[in-house]
Order: sequence, then C-alpha cells, then structure tokens
Amino acid sequence: MGLLDNLKAKLNPAKDKVSGLAQQHGDKIQGGIDKAAKVVDEKTKGKYSDRIQTGTGKAKDAVDKLAQKDEGGTRPPAS
Repeated sequence: MGLLDNLKAKLNPAKDKVSGLAQQHGDKIQGGIDKAAKVVDEKTKGKYSDRIQTGTGKAKDAVDKLAQKDEGGTRPPAS
C-alpha cells in the first residue's frame, strides 16, 4: 500500500462517523450554519451578503451530501 492508501484507510472510520452525525443532526447543523452566517453578515454590515449566502449554501449542500451517503445504504450507520 502506498502512503495515500494508508491515509485513506485511517480516515475512513472518521468519515463514516461524520456521515452518521450529519444524518442524525443535520437540522441542528444547518441551523448553526444559518446563525453563523447571520452573525458574520451583521458584523460586516451586509458588505459581503452575497458571498456569505453562497458559502452558506455550499456548506448546507455538503452536510446534505454527507447525510445522504448513509441513507443510500452505501455505508453502515455510525455508532
């Protein structure tokens, strides 16, 4: 095995656990993303609102993708 293969093998359990947590707590995570975006937008006085919205959307999409991998049956549920 190469270095990259060893690294992937070691990180895979963590990735599975993160996927399970994203599935269980997706609503809370997305609520936290919204709150953080609101605070940043207020601190910057709306100057970067469009960029904040773009980043928020991408972060929510990433959480959704992680959660869907468990639902699709490609991985066992994390415990």
